[in-house]
Amino acid sequence: MIFDVKEEVTLDEIAEFQKGFAFKSADFQNAGVKVVKVSNLTWDSIDVNSCICIDASKAGQYSRYELLSNDIVITTVGSWPNNPASVVGKVIKVPAELSHSLLNQNAVRVRAKKGTNRQYLYYLLKSVFFKDYIIGTAQGSANQASITQNDIKAFKYLVPSIAKQENIGNSLKVLDEKLELNIAINKRLEEMAQALFKRWFVDFEFPNENGEPYKSSGGEFEESELGLIPKGWKIRSLDDIATLLNGLAMQKFRPEGSASIPVIKIKELNQGKTSSDSDKASPTIDAKYIVNNGDVLFSWSGTLEIKLWCGGIGGLNQHLFKVTSKEFDKWFYYFWTKNYIEKFRRIASDKATTMGHIKRSDLKESKVLIPDQNVYQFATAVLHPIVDKMIQLTTESFELEDIRDSLLPKLMTGEIRVSFEREYPLVQNFDLPMAAERKMQYSTT
Repeated sequence: MIFDVKEEVTLDEIAEFQKGFAFKSADFQNAGVKVVKVSNLTWDSIDVNSCICIDASKAGQYSRYELLSNDIVITTVGSWPNNPASVVGKVIKVPAELSHSLLNQNAVRVRAKKGTNRQYLYYLLKSVFFKDYIIGTAQGSANQASITQNDIKAFKYLVPSIAKQENIGNSLKVLDEKLELNIAINKRLEEMAQALFKRWFVDFEFPNENGEPYKSSGGEFEESELGLIPKGWKIRSLDDIATLLNGLAMQKFRPEGSASIPVIKIKELNQGKTSSDSDKASPTIDAKYIVNNGDVLFSWSGTLEIKLWCGGIGGLNQHLFKVTSKEFDKWFYYFWTKNYIEKFRRIASDKATTMGHIKRSDLKESKVLIPDQNVYQFATAVLHPIVDKMIQLTTESFELEDIRDSLLPKLMTGEIRVSFEREYPLVQNFDLPMAAERKMQYSTT
Protein backbone atom coordinates (compact mmCIF):
# COMPACT_ATOMS: atom_id res chain seq x y z
CA MET A 1 0.00 0.00 0.00
CA ILE A 2 1.12 3.55 -0.66
CA PHE A 3 -0.09 4.93 2.69
CA ASP A 4 -0.10 3.42 6.15
CA VAL A 5 -3.12 1.32 7.07
CA LYS A 6 -4.54 -0.34 10.10
CA GLU A 7 -4.77 -4.05 10.49
CA GLU A 8 -7.28 -5.62 8.12
CA VAL A 9 -10.72 -5.32 9.70
CA THR A 10 -14.22 -6.62 9.04
CA LEU A 11 -17.21 -4.36 8.54
CA ASP A 12 -18.58 -5.71 11.79
CA GLU A 13 -15.68 -4.04 13.60
CA ILE A 14 -16.23 -0.58 12.12
CA ALA A 15 -20.01 -0.42 11.62
CA GLU A 16 -23.34 -1.15 13.33
CA PHE A 17 -26.09 -3.08 11.55
CA GLN A 18 -29.86 -3.37 11.76
CA LYS A 19 -32.11 -5.49 9.56
CA GLY A 20 -35.36 -4.05 8.28
CA PHE A 21 -38.73 -5.19 9.61
CA ALA A 22 -41.36 -7.24 7.76
CA PHE A 23 -44.22 -4.75 7.96
CA LYS A 24 -47.68 -6.12 7.23
CA SER A 25 -49.26 -4.88 4.03
CA ALA A 26 -52.55 -4.52 5.92
CA ASP A 27 -50.95 -1.67 7.92
CA PHE A 28 -49.92 0.32 4.86
CA GLN A 29 -51.70 3.56 4.07
CA ASN A 30 -51.14 6.77 2.10
CA ALA A 31 -50.32 9.07 5.02
CA GLY A 32 -48.26 8.79 8.18
CA VAL A 33 -44.65 7.67 8.72
CA LYS A 34 -42.99 6.50 5.52
CA VAL A 35 -41.72 2.93 5.12
CA VAL A 36 -38.76 2.37 2.80
CA LYS A 37 -38.92 -0.78 0.69
CA VAL A 38 -36.23 -2.21 -1.59
CA SER A 39 -38.46 -1.29 -4.55
CA ASN A 40 -38.23 2.39 -3.55
CA LEU A 41 -34.45 2.53 -3.97
CA THR A 42 -32.89 4.38 -6.90
CA TRP A 43 -29.24 4.33 -8.00
CA ASP A 44 -27.93 6.28 -5.01
CA SER A 45 -30.96 7.32 -3.00
CA ILE A 46 -34.67 6.66 -2.40
CA ASP A 47 -37.69 7.72 -4.44
CA VAL A 48 -39.58 9.58 -1.73
CA ASN A 49 -42.84 9.76 -3.67
CA SER A 50 -43.06 5.98 -4.14
CA CYS A 51 -42.86 5.18 -0.40
CA ILE A 52 -45.94 3.87 1.40
CA CYS A 53 -46.74 4.78 5.03
CA ILE A 54 -47.95 3.34 8.32
CA ASP A 55 -50.03 5.16 10.91
CA ALA A 56 -47.92 7.57 12.96
CA SER A 57 -49.44 6.23 16.17
CA LYS A 58 -47.89 2.82 15.46
CA ALA A 59 -44.45 4.07 14.42
CA GLY A 60 -43.06 4.34 17.95
CA GLN A 61 -43.01 0.58 18.48
CA TYR A 62 -40.69 0.22 15.46
CA SER A 63 -38.08 2.80 16.54
CA ARG A 64 -35.19 0.31 16.19
CA TYR A 65 -35.85 0.27 12.42
CA GLU A 66 -35.74 4.06 12.13
CA LEU A 67 -33.71 5.65 9.34
CA LEU A 68 -31.93 8.96 9.76
CA SER A 69 -30.53 11.33 7.16
CA ASN A 70 -27.29 9.93 5.62
CA ASP A 71 -27.81 6.43 7.03
CA ILE A 72 -26.50 3.75 4.68
CA VAL A 73 -28.87 1.06 3.40
CA ILE A 74 -27.78 -2.18 1.69
CA THR A 75 -30.26 -4.48 -0.05
CA THR A 76 -30.02 -8.18 0.81
CA VAL A 77 -32.30 -9.41 -1.98
CA GLY A 78 -32.16 -8.48 -5.63
CA SER A 79 -30.99 -9.45 -9.08
CA TRP A 80 -27.62 -10.52 -10.40
CA PRO A 81 -25.33 -7.90 -12.04
CA ASN A 82 -26.99 -8.29 -15.44
CA ASN A 83 -29.79 -6.10 -14.03
CA PRO A 84 -27.86 -3.35 -12.21
CA ALA A 85 -30.94 -1.29 -11.36
CA SER A 86 -32.08 -3.92 -8.83
CA VAL A 87 -28.80 -5.71 -8.11
CA VAL A 88 -28.37 -7.40 -4.74
CA GLY A 89 -26.12 -5.46 -2.38
CA LYS A 90 -27.16 -2.07 -3.76
CA VAL A 91 -25.88 0.70 -1.49
CA ILE A 92 -27.71 4.02 -1.03
CA LYS A 93 -27.71 6.97 1.36
CA VAL A 94 -30.93 8.08 3.06
CA PRO A 95 -31.98 11.59 1.93
CA ALA A 96 -32.95 14.24 4.47
CA GLU A 97 -36.62 14.04 3.42
CA LEU A 98 -36.78 10.47 4.73
CA SER A 99 -35.16 11.05 8.09
CA HIS A 100 -37.28 9.25 10.74
CA SER A 101 -38.76 6.88 8.16
CA LEU A 102 -38.73 3.11 8.79
CA LEU A 103 -36.83 0.34 6.99
CA ASN A 104 -38.73 -2.58 5.54
CA GLN A 105 -37.42 -6.15 5.19
CA ASN A 106 -34.78 -7.34 2.69
CA ALA A 107 -32.43 -4.48 3.54
CA VAL A 108 -29.91 -3.60 6.26
CA ARG A 109 -29.19 -0.23 7.85
CA VAL A 110 -25.48 0.51 8.36
CA ARG A 111 -24.00 3.19 10.62
CA ALA A 112 -20.34 3.97 11.24
CA LYS A 113 -18.94 3.20 14.68
CA LYS A 114 -16.82 5.70 16.58
CA GLY A 115 -13.42 5.96 14.92
CA THR A 116 -14.80 5.39 11.43
CA ASN A 117 -15.65 8.26 9.10
CA ARG A 118 -19.24 7.97 7.85
CA GLN A 119 -18.44 9.28 4.36
CA TYR A 120 -15.51 6.91 4.02
CA LEU A 121 -17.68 3.96 5.05
CA TYR A 122 -20.29 4.89 2.45
CA TYR A 123 -17.74 5.07 -0.36
CA LEU A 124 -16.06 1.85 0.75
CA LEU A 125 -19.44 0.13 0.38
CA LYS A 126 -19.92 1.78 -3.03
CA SER A 127 -16.53 0.54 -4.21
CA VAL A 128 -15.91 -2.24 -6.69
CA PHE A 129 -14.19 -4.19 -3.91
CA PHE A 130 -17.40 -4.49 -1.90
CA LYS A 131 -19.55 -5.06 -5.01
CA ASP A 132 -17.33 -7.91 -6.18
CA TYR A 133 -17.36 -9.42 -2.69
CA ILE A 134 -21.17 -9.32 -2.52
CA ILE A 135 -21.66 -10.92 -5.94
CA GLY A 136 -19.13 -13.60 -5.06
CA THR A 137 -20.93 -14.32 -1.79
CA ALA A 138 -24.53 -14.14 -3.01
CA GLN A 139 -26.64 -17.22 -3.49
CA GLY A 140 -29.95 -17.86 -5.22
CA SER A 141 -31.67 -18.77 -8.45
CA ALA A 142 -31.11 -17.52 -11.97
CA ASN A 143 -33.49 -14.61 -11.43
CA GLN A 144 -32.89 -13.68 -7.80
CA ALA A 145 -29.84 -13.38 -5.58
CA SER A 146 -29.62 -12.92 -1.83
CA ILE A 147 -27.06 -12.23 0.88
CA THR A 148 -27.27 -12.26 4.66
CA GLN A 149 -26.41 -9.59 7.20
CA ASN A 150 -23.58 -11.83 8.38
CA ASP A 151 -22.22 -11.92 4.82
CA ILE A 152 -22.05 -8.13 4.84
CA LYS A 153 -20.44 -8.00 8.27
CA ALA A 154 -17.72 -10.44 7.18
CA PHE A 155 -16.35 -8.20 4.40
CA LYS A 156 -12.70 -7.37 5.14
CA TYR A 157 -10.66 -4.37 4.08
CA LEU A 158 -7.46 -2.51 4.97
CA VAL A 159 -8.80 0.68 6.52
CA PRO A 160 -6.54 3.76 6.82
CA SER A 161 -6.30 6.21 9.72
CA ILE A 162 -9.31 8.37 10.54
CA ALA A 163 -7.56 11.44 9.08
CA LYS A 164 -7.09 9.70 5.75
CA GLN A 165 -10.61 8.33 5.88
CA GLU A 166 -11.88 11.91 6.22
CA ASN A 167 -9.68 13.05 3.34
CA ILE A 168 -10.98 10.32 1.04
CA GLY A 169 -14.60 10.75 2.11
CA ASN A 170 -14.57 14.54 1.73
CA SER A 171 -12.84 14.39 -1.65
CA LEU A 172 -15.54 12.13 -3.08
CA LYS A 173 -18.33 13.98 -1.29
CA VAL A 174 -17.50 17.15 -3.23
CA LEU A 175 -18.34 15.37 -6.48
CA ASP A 176 -21.54 13.93 -5.03
CA GLU A 177 -22.63 17.34 -3.77
CA LYS A 178 -22.20 18.76 -7.26
CA LEU A 179 -24.23 15.82 -8.60
CA GLU A 180 -26.97 16.45 -6.05
CA LEU A 181 -26.97 20.14 -6.96
CA ASN A 182 -27.35 19.34 -10.66
CA ILE A 183 -30.22 16.97 -9.92
CA ALA A 184 -31.98 19.57 -7.74
CA ILE A 185 -31.57 22.29 -10.37
CA ASN A 186 -32.82 20.00 -13.12
CA LYS A 187 -35.84 19.04 -11.05
CA ARG A 188 -36.73 22.71 -10.58
CA LEU A 189 -36.15 23.46 -14.26
CA GLU A 190 -38.42 20.60 -15.34
CA GLU A 191 -41.13 21.68 -12.91
CA MET A 192 -40.90 25.29 -14.04
CA ALA A 193 -40.97 24.40 -17.73
CA GLN A 194 -43.93 22.04 -17.34
CA ALA A 195 -45.82 24.65 -15.31
CA LEU A 196 -45.25 27.25 -18.02
CA PHE A 197 -46.22 24.80 -20.75
CA LYS A 198 -49.48 23.96 -18.99
CA ARG A 199 -50.25 27.61 -18.29
CA TRP A 200 -49.68 28.66 -21.88
CA PHE A 201 -50.86 25.68 -23.94
CA VAL A 202 -53.53 24.08 -21.73
CA ASP A 203 -54.89 26.97 -19.67
CA PHE A 204 -54.25 29.55 -22.45
CA GLU A 205 -52.80 32.07 -20.04
CA PHE A 206 -49.79 32.97 -22.19
CA PRO A 207 -48.91 36.68 -22.11
CA ASN A 208 -50.73 38.80 -24.66
CA GLU A 209 -49.21 41.81 -26.44
CA ASN A 210 -49.50 43.76 -23.18
CA GLY A 211 -47.92 41.05 -21.06
CA GLU A 212 -51.26 40.10 -19.51
CA PRO A 213 -52.67 36.52 -19.24
CA TYR A 214 -54.49 35.91 -22.54
CA LYS A 215 -57.60 34.08 -21.33
CA SER A 216 -58.12 36.08 -18.14
CA SER A 217 -57.72 39.32 -20.08
CA GLY A 218 -60.52 38.52 -22.50
CA GLY A 219 -58.49 37.08 -25.36
CA GLU A 220 -60.40 35.98 -28.46
CA PHE A 221 -61.32 32.29 -28.87
CA GLU A 222 -62.83 30.25 -31.67
CA GLU A 223 -64.62 26.90 -31.90
CA SER A 224 -62.66 23.76 -32.80
CA GLU A 225 -62.93 19.98 -32.55
CA LEU A 226 -61.37 20.35 -29.09
CA GLY A 227 -63.67 23.14 -27.99
CA LEU A 228 -62.67 26.78 -27.67
CA ILE A 229 -59.05 27.55 -28.55
CA PRO A 230 -57.22 30.87 -28.98
CA LYS A 231 -58.03 32.61 -32.25
CA GLY A 232 -55.56 31.76 -34.98
CA TRP A 233 -54.30 28.54 -33.39
CA LYS A 234 -54.35 25.27 -35.34
CA ILE A 235 -54.85 21.61 -34.38
CA ARG A 236 -52.62 18.78 -35.56
CA SER A 237 -51.79 15.27 -34.38
CA LEU A 238 -48.78 14.33 -32.28
CA ASP A 239 -47.45 12.07 -35.02
CA ASP A 240 -47.84 14.95 -37.49
CA ILE A 241 -45.67 17.49 -35.67
CA ALA A 242 -42.79 15.06 -35.13
CA THR A 243 -41.12 12.01 -36.62
CA LEU A 244 -41.23 9.02 -34.28
CA LEU A 245 -38.59 6.58 -35.47
CA ASN A 246 -38.91 3.06 -34.08
CA GLY A 247 -35.66 1.31 -33.22
CA LEU A 248 -34.11 -1.79 -34.76
CA ALA A 249 -34.01 -5.38 -33.54
CA MET A 250 -30.38 -4.85 -32.55
CA GLN A 251 -29.63 -8.54 -32.11
CA LYS A 252 -29.46 -8.60 -35.92
CA PHE A 253 -26.69 -5.99 -35.92
CA ARG A 254 -24.01 -7.47 -33.67
CA PRO A 255 -20.48 -6.03 -33.85
CA GLU A 256 -18.32 -7.75 -36.43
CA GLY A 257 -15.02 -6.60 -34.91
CA SER A 258 -13.78 -4.90 -31.78
CA ALA A 259 -15.65 -1.64 -32.49
CA SER A 260 -19.12 -1.41 -30.99
CA ILE A 261 -21.69 0.90 -29.47
CA PRO A 262 -24.01 0.08 -26.55
CA VAL A 263 -27.64 -0.77 -27.30
CA ILE A 264 -30.25 1.49 -25.73
CA LYS A 265 -33.23 -0.57 -24.59
CA ILE A 266 -36.08 0.24 -22.22
CA LYS A 267 -33.81 -0.74 -19.30
CA GLU A 268 -31.19 1.80 -20.33
CA LEU A 269 -33.81 4.48 -20.87
CA ASN A 270 -35.21 3.92 -17.38
CA GLN A 271 -31.78 4.16 -15.75
CA GLY A 272 -30.78 7.10 -17.95
CA LYS A 273 -27.58 5.59 -19.30
CA THR A 274 -25.94 2.47 -20.63
CA SER A 275 -23.75 0.22 -18.51
CA SER A 276 -21.01 -2.35 -18.98
CA ASP A 277 -23.59 -5.12 -19.30
CA SER A 278 -25.62 -3.36 -22.01
CA ASP A 279 -25.83 -5.27 -25.28
CA LYS A 280 -23.51 -4.17 -28.07
CA ALA A 281 -24.25 -3.29 -31.69
CA SER A 282 -22.24 -2.47 -34.77
CA PRO A 283 -21.36 1.25 -35.07
CA THR A 284 -22.03 0.98 -38.83
CA ILE A 285 -25.82 0.82 -38.45
CA ASP A 286 -27.84 3.44 -40.32
CA ALA A 287 -26.98 6.83 -38.77
CA LYS A 288 -30.63 7.65 -38.09
CA TYR A 289 -30.69 4.86 -35.47
CA ILE A 290 -27.69 6.32 -33.63
CA VAL A 291 -28.71 8.09 -30.40
CA ASN A 292 -26.73 11.06 -29.10
CA ASN A 293 -26.96 13.24 -26.01
CA GLY A 294 -29.95 15.56 -26.19
CA ASP A 295 -32.11 13.25 -28.31
CA VAL A 296 -35.71 12.72 -27.17
CA LEU A 297 -36.48 9.04 -26.55
CA PHE A 298 -39.95 7.62 -25.96
CA SER A 299 -40.60 4.02 -24.91
CA TRP A 300 -43.94 3.01 -26.40
CA SER A 301 -43.98 -0.51 -24.94
CA GLY A 302 -43.50 -1.94 -21.47
CA THR A 303 -42.59 0.95 -19.16
CA LEU A 304 -43.81 4.00 -21.06
CA GLU A 305 -41.46 6.90 -20.52
CA ILE A 306 -40.18 9.96 -22.37
CA LYS A 307 -36.76 11.38 -21.60
CA LEU A 308 -34.07 13.70 -22.84
CA TRP A 309 -31.32 11.15 -23.39
CA CYS A 310 -27.95 12.15 -21.91
CA GLY A 311 -26.31 8.75 -21.43
CA GLY A 312 -23.92 8.91 -24.39
CA ILE A 313 -23.92 7.49 -27.91
CA GLY A 314 -25.86 4.28 -28.49
CA GLY A 315 -28.00 2.28 -30.89
CA LEU A 316 -31.78 2.66 -30.80
CA ASN A 317 -33.46 -0.67 -30.02
CA GLN A 318 -36.98 -1.69 -30.94
CA HIS A 319 -39.83 -0.58 -28.63
CA LEU A 320 -38.22 2.87 -28.45
CA PHE A 321 -38.99 5.92 -30.57
CA LYS A 322 -36.42 8.59 -31.32
CA VAL A 323 -38.51 11.74 -31.62
CA THR A 324 -37.37 14.52 -33.97
CA SER A 325 -38.93 17.31 -36.00
CA LYS A 326 -37.84 19.45 -38.93
CA GLU A 327 -40.62 21.92 -38.21
CA PHE A 328 -40.70 22.46 -34.45
CA ASP A 329 -38.18 23.05 -31.68
CA LYS A 330 -37.30 20.21 -29.28
CA TRP A 331 -39.15 21.75 -26.34
CA PHE A 332 -42.39 21.72 -28.33
CA TYR A 333 -42.58 18.02 -29.21
CA TYR A 334 -40.95 16.96 -25.91
CA PHE A 335 -43.52 18.68 -23.70
CA TRP A 336 -46.46 17.80 -25.95
CA THR A 337 -45.50 14.12 -25.82
CA LYS A 338 -44.96 14.39 -22.07
CA ASN A 339 -48.41 15.98 -21.82
CA TYR A 340 -49.93 12.71 -23.08
CA ILE A 341 -47.69 10.24 -21.25
CA GLU A 342 -50.23 9.44 -18.53
CA LYS A 343 -52.91 8.83 -21.16
CA PHE A 344 -50.52 6.50 -23.02
CA ARG A 345 -49.74 4.61 -19.81
CA ARG A 346 -53.44 4.05 -19.19
CA ILE A 347 -53.90 2.74 -22.74
CA ALA A 348 -50.92 0.40 -22.33
CA SER A 349 -52.13 -0.90 -18.97
CA ASP A 350 -55.46 -1.89 -20.51
CA LYS A 351 -53.81 -4.16 -23.08
CA ALA A 352 -54.52 -7.85 -22.45
CA THR A 353 -50.93 -8.77 -23.29
CA THR A 354 -47.79 -9.53 -21.34
CA MET A 355 -46.31 -6.18 -22.36
CA GLY A 356 -48.58 -3.15 -22.58
CA HIS A 357 -48.03 -0.78 -25.48
CA ILE A 358 -49.58 1.95 -27.58
CA LYS A 359 -50.21 2.04 -31.33
CA ARG A 360 -49.55 4.61 -34.02
CA SER A 361 -53.28 5.31 -34.01
CA ASP A 362 -53.01 6.46 -30.39
CA LEU A 363 -50.43 9.04 -31.47
CA LYS A 364 -52.67 10.20 -34.29
CA GLU A 365 -55.60 10.63 -31.90
CA SER A 366 -53.50 12.78 -29.55
CA LYS A 367 -54.07 16.34 -30.65
CA VAL A 368 -51.56 19.17 -30.45
CA LEU A 369 -52.34 22.88 -30.46
CA ILE A 370 -50.16 24.96 -32.78
CA PRO A 371 -49.98 28.57 -31.58
CA ASP A 372 -49.57 31.59 -33.82
CA GLN A 373 -46.01 32.47 -34.74
CA ASN A 374 -45.63 35.26 -32.16
CA VAL A 375 -46.61 33.01 -29.26
CA TYR A 376 -44.46 30.16 -30.58
CA GLN A 377 -41.38 32.37 -30.92
CA PHE A 378 -41.93 33.84 -27.49
CA ALA A 379 -42.34 30.40 -25.88
CA THR A 380 -39.25 29.13 -27.72
CA ALA A 381 -37.19 32.02 -26.34
CA VAL A 382 -38.16 30.94 -22.82
CA LEU A 383 -38.33 27.14 -23.01
CA HIS A 384 -35.51 26.33 -25.45
CA PRO A 385 -32.75 27.55 -23.06
CA ILE A 386 -34.35 25.63 -20.18
CA VAL A 387 -34.29 22.37 -22.12
CA ASP A 388 -30.69 23.03 -23.20
CA LYS A 389 -29.68 23.62 -19.59
CA MET A 390 -31.40 20.41 -18.48
CA ILE A 391 -29.45 18.45 -21.10
CA GLN A 392 -26.19 20.14 -20.14
CA LEU A 393 -26.61 19.47 -16.41
CA THR A 394 -27.63 15.83 -16.88
CA THR A 395 -24.72 15.17 -19.24
CA GLU A 396 -22.35 16.84 -16.79
CA SER A 397 -23.75 14.72 -13.96
CA PHE A 398 -23.01 11.47 -15.80
CA GLU A 399 -19.48 12.70 -16.52
CA LEU A 400 -19.02 13.51 -12.83
CA GLU A 401 -20.29 10.03 -11.92
CA ASP A 402 -17.66 8.52 -14.22
CA ILE A 403 -14.94 10.64 -12.62
CA ARG A 404 -16.09 9.70 -9.12
CA ASP A 405 -16.32 6.00 -9.94
CA SER A 406 -12.85 6.11 -11.49
CA LEU A 407 -11.34 7.95 -8.52
CA LEU A 408 -13.03 5.84 -5.85
CA PRO A 409 -10.94 2.64 -6.08
CA LYS A 410 -7.74 4.64 -6.59
CA LEU A 411 -8.38 6.70 -3.46
CA MET A 412 -9.35 3.60 -1.50
CA THR A 413 -6.15 1.75 -2.35
CA GLY A 414 -3.93 4.80 -2.00
CA GLU A 415 -2.93 4.74 -5.66
CA ILE A 416 -3.66 8.46 -5.65
CA ARG A 417 -3.99 10.93 -2.80
CA VAL A 418 -5.83 14.22 -2.73
CA SER A 419 -5.04 17.08 -0.38
CA PHE A 420 -8.55 18.17 0.49
CA GLU A 421 -9.05 21.92 0.86
CA ARG A 422 -12.57 23.16 0.49
CA GLU A 423 -11.88 26.75 -0.47
CA TYR A 424 -13.99 27.04 -3.57
CA PRO A 425 -17.71 27.35 -4.26
CA LEU A 426 -19.56 24.32 -5.53
CA VAL A 427 -22.25 26.42 -7.13
CA GLN A 428 -21.39 28.23 -10.33
CA ASN A 429 -23.59 30.95 -11.72
CA PHE A 430 -25.49 30.14 -14.87
CA ASP A 431 -27.98 32.03 -16.98
CA LEU A 432 -31.63 31.00 -16.96
CA PRO A 433 -34.66 32.73 -18.40
CA MET A 434 -36.71 34.08 -15.52
CA ALA A 435 -40.39 33.30 -15.81
CA ALA A 436 -41.71 36.52 -14.32
CA GLU A 437 -44.85 36.84 -16.39
CA ARG A 438 -45.47 40.46 -15.46
CA LYS A 439 -42.40 41.27 -17.58
CA MET A 440 -43.16 38.88 -20.45
CA GLN A 441 -44.10 40.40 -23.76
CA TYR A 442 -43.74 39.43 -27.38
CA SER A 443 -43.76 41.43 -30.55
CA THR A 444 -46.91 41.61 -32.62
CA THR A 445 -45.15 43.04 -35.62
